[in-house]
This record gives sequence, C-alpha cells and structure tokens, in this order.
Amino acid sequence: MNKLKLIDMLKDRCSLTQNEAMNVVNLFFSQMANALAKGDRVELRGLWSFHLKDYKSYTGRNPKTGKIVRVAPKKLPFFKCGKDLKARVDFPPN
Repeated sequence: MNKLKLIDMLKDRCSLTQNEAMNVVNLFFSQMANALAKGDRVELRGLWSFHLKDYKSYTGRNPKTGKIVRVAPKKLPFFKCGKDLKARVDFPPN
C-alpha cells in the first residue's frame, strides 16, 4: 500500500472528500516526522514503533575509489515491529 491508496481508503470508509483525507494522512505523517526530529519515540501499540538510534563516527571506505573516509556520527530512525503485527504477518502455513 502506498500513500495514495491510503488516502483513497480513508476517503471511502470515512465519507471524506479527497482533500480532507489527504490532509488527515499528511498531518499524521508530518507529526510522526516532527516527533522523531525532536528525538521523541513514536509508537502505535501492537503495530510498530520508531525511535532514534545514535551511531558513532567510524572509518569507512568509498566503494568506488577504495579511499578511506571518516563517517560523521549520525542519528537514524529505527523501526521495531509490534507483537500483533508480527503475528498477523507471520501466520502459520496451511
């Protein structure tokens, strides 16, 4: 599913206009991104959570040239799957 399909589904199921559904979806994702940018954890209990993970600087290698480069420290969002989502996706085969 992509963002456009989510907007269409929200529009159909909640009797919203295309613009209203788009505003809801955009608000949801922008608030998630804002929370992560502030360093907050974002969680939908049972489905998933995102938090920032700190990575220290390290020495890397440019794959094209082979030259050794210093990689600066960084923070990246880390995704963790919730138990309910994991159970729904990892169902036993028939």
